[in-house]
Amino acid sequence: MLKKLLGVVLALVGAFAVGGIALHRNEPINALWIITAAVCIYLLGYRIYAAWIASRVLGVDPTRATPAERLNNGRDFVPTHRAIVFGHHFAAIAGPGPLVGPTLASQFGYLPGTLWILVGAVFGGCVQDMVVLLLSTRRNGRSLGQMARDEFGPVGGMAALVGTLLIMVILCAVLSLVVVNVMKHSPWATSTVVATIPAAVLVGLYLRLWRPGRVLEGTILGAALILFALVGGGWIDHQPWLRGWFDYSGLALAGFVIVYGFLAAILPVWLLLAPRDYLSTFLKLGTVILLGVAVVIAHPMIKMPAVTQFVDGTGPLFGGKVFPFVFITIACGAISGFHALIASGTTPKLITNEGDVRLVGYGSMALESFVAIMALIAATLLDPGVFFAINSGAGIVGATPEAAVQTITSWGFPVTVEQMQHLAHAMGETTLFARTGGAPSLAVGMASIFGSTFGEGLLALWYHFAIMFEAVFLLATLDAGTRVGRFMVQDLLGRAWEPLGRTSWYPSVMLASGIIVGAWGYFLYVGVIDPNGGVNILWPLFGISNQMLAAIALSVATGILVKSGRARYVWVTLAPLAWLAIVTTTAAWQKIVSPDVHVGLFAAADDLAAKLAAGSLSPERAKVAPQLIFNQRLDAYLAMLFTAILWFVILDMARISLRRLRGQSVPESSEAPYVATRLKAAGAPS
Repeated sequence: MLKKLLGVVLALVGAFAVGGIALHRNEPINALWIITAAVCIYLLGYRIYAAWIASRVLGVDPTRATPAERLNNGRDFVPTHRAIVFGHHFAAIAGPGPLVGPTLASQFGYLPGTLWILVGAVFGGCVQDMVVLLLSTRRNGRSLGQMARDEFGPVGGMAALVGTLLIMVILCAVLSLVVVNVMKHSPWATSTVVATIPAAVLVGLYLRLWRPGRVLEGTILGAALILFALVGGGWIDHQPWLRGWFDYSGLALAGFVIVYGFLAAILPVWLLLAPRDYLSTFLKLGTVILLGVAVVIAHPMIKMPAVTQFVDGTGPLFGGKVFPFVFITIACGAISGFHALIASGTTPKLITNEGDVRLVGYGSMALESFVAIMALIAATLLDPGVFFAINSGAGIVGATPEAAVQTITSWGFPVTVEQMQHLAHAMGETTLFARTGGAPSLAVGMASIFGSTFGEGLLALWYHFAIMFEAVFLLATLDAGTRVGRFMVQDLLGRAWEPLGRTSWYPSVMLASGIIVGAWGYFLYVGVIDPNGGVNILWPLFGISNQMLAAIALSVATGILVKSGRARYVWVTLAPLAWLAIVTTTAAWQKIVSPDVHVGLFAAADDLAAKLAAGSLSPERAKVAPQLIFNQRLDAYLAMLFTAILWFVILDMARISLRRLRGQSVPESSEAPYVATRLKAAGAPS
């Protein structure tokens, strides 16, 4: 009775908060409205919708042995405590999407992004993560592409496998590039991130060799080491004789990230990847919880309008109308295909009990969605003029501060040079103009929230803390993504020679790791040497390909549900699949054929090529123009390829589903036979 009453209260409060958000159009709204709506919706989704899916749609069975128990090899398949699995999964999926995406999408106003994050997560992202995790766990931890091949046959399966691998390369390249840009010439961020690596190794050794199963002790040790790394990084940043040891250029940091990615892919999962992601979770959760507490205490007003004039596609941060590009720009906070790779990569090889699928799959995604909500709040509580001054490139608003403030003020968002100079000084920076990419403005917003709650005199400290926080966030996703990419490469190599497909055979491990790291490392190198930052060209393709990957994952899940005799529940995955297919196809079509140079990739390349031929570009711009032209056209062709692969997989899924419904032959299910668990307690290895 008490649970039902609590559910009714959550529903009423949540509905009231959502109504308040929707109705506050012409006056400022308090951030507490958004926080309240988000918490109520996530709790309702987890308590009701996720529980129903777990029991009725998926048939979760806690008595069934998982691959971590049955295939335990001490390296990739390792029974792991549920808290560490949750921490690893959350750290792995919570990359740049929930931080950068909502920040960039704020150019449309706070309302479109808020609604998409809440609805998309509860009915799309959380469902995808949980369903794919259970399906992979039932199939010996197979990757998404391998499940597609097993369940659909060699043709559709190979298309899905190749598509997911190519998309993974792009995703890892963007992740690594954002990591490098955040850490570049930032001794605090670099020293702290580097310190988390030996800290993770110590915790891994402690829990594996010295005090097996003592998770609480390992947690305390890890938390102390992370705190020491944070404080030590701040101390190093203020020591002139030490700063130089951690002050590196983009190319040097790219080398570090490439080496780290290779090590994370080949070392035993218990030694580096799982404990590091688990420890990163403390920093992430601690920061997000602290942000939530600060918002409750300070209850700041959202200064960005609910909807801006840039919904028409003329936005300065990126081109394109609110539909479909708000659904592309905000990925990880609502639904992200990258999550499906983790849910069918490292996590199903660690999870000890099927009963934890709801917590790890649905719960961690809901928490990541809350991170996206906090990022959106941090961005939109800034004065709109300040927000656009930080995020708009010099080519859009003007190369000088005076030209930039004049352009932005003409949009109806007043800002002054003096205001920006004062803000930059308070944050410990020389300038904040044209700091594009979303991360700097998010750091300013976070510092403003913390400063208004815990003291304005610490703004510079909070700003650099936020920058470091973002770097740790991103690197944790990169290491898991690289390991998953290694699994996919091994799956492909195994088709040529069976031993290469063994995930634990070290010659295959080394070869596959070198291939996947070399692939995304090349794009990282190209992005680092690009004078325009690289992310500006790769991010649109990142968003589109990420959502296409989610559609592929939902296609695989839909086909398996139909094959397993659960067609009456297929709408659970089919509804978000249909929406993503529409959104991604529309976005890709516009990026390919739009004549608007701010939207169309071919149009932008042709326009730049014409200016280069006419000699109207500055010498600096002309020097990099050929590379930019090539990259824009390459992005367009990749968008075409990804769209073709997506629809091929969807149609193949429809073919298999129709054959199953008609009683015709289909490939046999690859689900592993039932084996009863022998572990003493759910979630705790014996």
